[in-house]
Amino acid sequence: MTVQQEAGSGIVTGEDLEVWIDQDLCTGDGICAQYAPEVFELDIDGLAYVKSADDELLQDPGAVTPVPLPLLVDVVASAKECPGDCIHVRRISDSVEVYGPDAE
Repeated sequence: MTVQQEAGSGIVTGEDLEVWIDQDLCTGDGICAQYAPEVFELDIDGLAYVKSADDELLQDPGAVTPVPLPLLVDVVASAKECPGDCIHVRRISDSVEVYGPDAE
């Protein structure tokens, strides 16, 4: 798979990515759900969680979901704007974080 830089966004595409949220750091601001409601949702506890491709809220600690390519820009913006620095986007192939607080 070829890695490409999306023009003007600073976002690299072409690799399968997944996202997860560290609820221990989540501030409940809901910025992620505003950017990408198809991927993130606030639960009754006021914290954000990822959703499966079937729109099911994944509440297990460390639950991951694939990042749909059409939503990549929104998911990355969520990670960059998150006040709790709790959104982690990583490559599926090697689990290296590419966006989020632990990105290289």
